[in-house]
Amino acid sequence: MNTALLETVNRAKTLSIVGMCKNAGKTTVLNWLLRRSHGRVLGLTSIGRDGESVDVVTGTEKPGIFVPEGTLIATAKDMLALSDITQEIVYTTGIPTPLGEVVLVRARSAGSVQLAGPSITSQLRTVSDLFFSLGAEQAIIDGALGRKSLGARTVAESVILCTGASYDMRMEKVVRDTANIFRVMNLKKAATVPEPSDLPLADVLKETGEALVPGALSDSAVLPLLKSGVLKNVRLVVKDPSKVLLSPDTLDKLAIRNVSLETVEAANVLCVTVNPVSAYGWKFDPDAFRRAVQAAVNVPVINVKEAQHDLDRL
Repeated sequence: MNTALLETVNRAKTLSIVGMCKNAGKTTVLNWLLRRSHGRVLGLTSIGRDGESVDVVTGTEKPGIFVPEGTLIATAKDMLALSDITQEIVYTTGIPTPLGEVVLVRARSAGSVQLAGPSITSQLRTVSDLFFSLGAEQAIIDGALGRKSLGARTVAESVILCTGASYDMRMEKVVRDTANIFRVMNLKKAATVPEPSDLPLADVLKETGEALVPGALSDSAVLPLLKSGVLKNVRLVVKDPSKVLLSPDTLDKLAIRNVSLETVEAANVLCVTVNPVSAYGWKFDPDAFRRAVQAAVNVPVINVKEAQHDLDRL
């Protein structure tokens, strides 16, 4: 990650770090950003649990999350006893989780923290707003890939997508699926939003050439429309990327038929990071992996294993 890219990342008011899989290098990226905060106050939360030294799902070792003094953290109450910072509870949110209510804590000393934040988009937005009201200059959402993280893109204006060999032992599949997720996350922002309609989607498209899709857009809904010829030179608008449940093949078919797939909520993927080493015993050729991902996306691609030392010198 060069200086220019780091400055771009730091300028994002809200930032989501999304991992394609466990052990994709997401926590490494987060720690880079925390170390390079340069005195700025950051707000930090997570979709799901993060920061433990051993992954509770895979049983593999992982880096902890180390925050500088002054960082604002939104996490479940049960996580406070597992963090070694000096804590000042500044706000209780009333947001429930299986690990207790989400509370906002200010770190009065540097140290390691564990996170278990909200899982609903509206709750994440509430927490981000609270961070800024308490003096944060940037809010960071840490989350593994899933519909909730894609939905959280409606909260964060910018995204870092992390992928790695732990996703699958076949490099081609990792590259293909990463490219597809990148494609969905970078849907064009709709300049105008069509009016909702109670008519069937096919009828709306025939009449107006565009439609607002009220729910999820799936292969089962789209393939019959493709066969009927309705989906050609038209515009489909979804609320956010979490509503797009289409396979790469179906997305390709829409592109061939000049179907513009757009979203009401939009963000900006700033870069993709790759981890060529799997937590499960295999690894990819680092240069070949980075080059393959770079060929599939139009943003910088960074090898977290190689770039860590470079970033530490910035």
